[in-house]
Amino acid sequence: MSFCCGASMIGTKGTLKHVRTHIHNVPILFCPVCHRVEVHHMVENEYEILAEYACSDGASEVDFIEYADVKDGPELFENCVNTENEEPIDIVRNQIDMALDLLTVAKQIQDEEWARQLKKRLQVLSHRRRKLVQKNTTT
Repeated sequence: MSFCCGASMIGTKGTLKHVRTHIHNVPILFCPVCHRVEVHHMVENEYEILAEYACSDGASEVDFIEYADVKDGPELFENCVNTENEEPIDIVRNQIDMALDLLTVAKQIQDEEWARQLKKRLQVLSHRRRKLVQKNTTT
């Protein structure tokens, strides 16, 4: 499980740009709070090799799945708390629940800085939750 700014990162596949090359279907993790993206640790080496070769060949687009020898199954994201296939509102609720649990721990150990960071994260997640609820009620 990967964490970023205290939130658990969401597992999915996406397109990353390396110099001038777009690499599609890369297993990635992204943070729902700060939107940081990182290549999944299980494919980091394959991604770096493919990115360098594609860039040196002058390729503008490459599909990661065509070149990488990576298992494309549930085990790739089994360590993630959430995946992109889940409903966005469920992901946000899960993130809020985890942040509240962590806030309880931060208060118990009297870590004021961590508690402050968690409260800020909860504000971001609550705002996102409100937007999703509004979107669902208007559609």
